[in-house]
Amino acid sequence: MATTQTEEPVSSPPADARLPMTGVRVIDVGTFLAGPYAASILAEFGAEVLKVEHPIAGDPMRHFGTATKRHDATLAWLSEARNRKSVTLDLHQKRGIELFLQLVAKSDVLIENFRPGTMESWGLSWDVLREVNPGLVMLRVSGYGQTGPYRTRSGFSHIAHSFGGLSYLAGFPGESPVTPGTSPLGDYVSSIFGAIGILVALRHKQKTGRGQVIDVGIYEAVFRILDELPAAYGLFGKVREREGSGSFIAVPHGHFRCKDGRWVAIACTTQKMFERFTQVMQRPELNSSSMYGEQAKRLAARDEVNAIVNEWTGSFTRDEVMKLCIDGEVPVGKLNSIQDIFEDEHFKFRGNLVELEDDGAGKVTVPGVVPRLSETPGRITNLGPPLGDSTYEVLIGLLGVSAEEIADLRRRRVV
Repeated sequence: MATTQTEEPVSSPPADARLPMTGVRVIDVGTFLAGPYAASILAEFGAEVLKVEHPIAGDPMRHFGTATKRHDATLAWLSEARNRKSVTLDLHQKRGIELFLQLVAKSDVLIENFRPGTMESWGLSWDVLREVNPGLVMLRVSGYGQTGPYRTRSGFSHIAHSFGGLSYLAGFPGESPVTPGTSPLGDYVSSIFGAIGILVALRHKQKTGRGQVIDVGIYEAVFRILDELPAAYGLFGKVREREGSGSFIAVPHGHFRCKDGRWVAIACTTQKMFERFTQVMQRPELNSSSMYGEQAKRLAARDEVNAIVNEWTGSFTRDEVMKLCIDGEVPVGKLNSIQDIFEDEHFKFRGNLVELEDDGAGKVTVPGVVPRLSETPGRITNLGPPLGDSTYEVLIGLLGVSAEEIADLRRRRVV
């Protein structure tokens, strides 16, 4: 694998030296989130990520979301482009392509998320890249994948939620389907699958020396997390419809409003849980065989059961409902706003909120590293970098480009 340094071992190695991905170099040439987030995951565990951007505007995600005092960085950029070095190259110019291929030759992983055919139009097909670096692992994320009749269609997370079958399930019975949350879930999930693919491919490279392409369609990452939906339709022709905040497998299993206007989530997925819940509500008769003591009866009387629960939660504050359910071992959770999350002791204890200082934007709080490793925990070294902050460092230190040529490249806007 490519390494970032060749110095001799010392008694006190740098903090990154023990991280499992140290020594792996990743080129992130994508834009926005689907695909590039995979690079963020790898970087948190030691990989060196070179973010290759156009020298004029950079990644459009720099201007997507809430603006900050930094002209080239929104909060989305600062949070999700963390742990990177920004290198500017114009891949529409010959010298830009040449320098990019030199970077590929010295790297382990390349991540791109353009519409299929874009890289090829720049002369950067897989065959060309593989010739430069036979061990290269290439992650390609696109709306519909690299093959198939829809391959050239543009795709975003919102479209993937719809096409992949998730949005159809979101909303209340008989009402318009809704977006399943404002977070671009498909972008994150496709990137997580992409990161898994990269790790598997690097393992294969260790064994054989050969790289390979990882092809992820955002829609299929969404489709993959729809539990038994495909099996139920294939076997029984069952089409699951929108069920609001509930679940087709259990009841009560949903969101319930409390006296103070706040909400809780309650999940009674087993008979034992429902029995405990009836004790907590001081309504043990609800668990009798003549009422709702059997799962099939509860499911058939879903609206009645939920109405009873709503009436009960509506007579207590959220904190009171939480205490009663927790004491009675009934699965319950707050429906947290982001304000609730910032105030929650568990989020604080687990380090789920990390505050970092940015020279332009000030103190910015971002999500912590997931997953949590006992021996080699990940870390955040920096927020989304300024455009081109590491261009000189990489071109001079890694590729041996002279300062004179860099000056010329700047004049021609190649970097």
